[in-house]
Amino acid sequence: MADRTSELRAGRVGRAHGLDGSFYVTRPLSRLLELGMSVRVAGRDVAIVRRAGTDSRPIVRVEGVEDRAAAEALRGVDLTVPAEEAPALAEGEWWAHELEGCALLDGERRIGTVQRLVELPSCEALEVVREGVGERVLVPMVKDAIRRVDVAKREIEVDSEFLGLREESSHAGGGDAGARE
Repeated sequence: MADRTSELRAGRVGRAHGLDGSFYVTRPLSRLLELGMSVRVAGRDVAIVRRAGTDSRPIVRVEGVEDRAAAEALRGVDLTVPAEEAPALAEGEWWAHELEGCALLDGERRIGTVQRLVELPSCEALEVVREGVGERVLVPMVKDAIRRVDVAKREIEVDSEFLGLREESSHAGGGDAGARE
């Protein structure tokens, strides 16, 4: 298994496509699957020699995989890229492994810990285990919700009021229930 801090998962080998060794990539990170890029598959570093399909459903062929049987033999295997060889991200973008394990805060109050990044149809979201309660919540990666991300400090600051994640004590004894009437 790849060390998550030194390798990025570019996807997983899916079903074969055609007879030349091409295959679909499931759960792809398309920016890591460009023609000519090197990926690690089944313990070998190989170049991508064909890239077709769409960003959400790419079809690739890698050197050394020359027929349908060879592609089928790799089905389910992860495709990884060394983190240092990954293309640079734009301002305000992070790799999923950089966000996993970060503390979710609103000011000084710790809300929980990021478990993973989830791709939703409209945006990406952080799956967070709430501090003290253990319940899981999704925090959308949108400007209204996220105030600051500091991967060096392992902190993500959010607007808990916008997210509806106020302190549990504010709900005790009725809190603001009458304000909604």
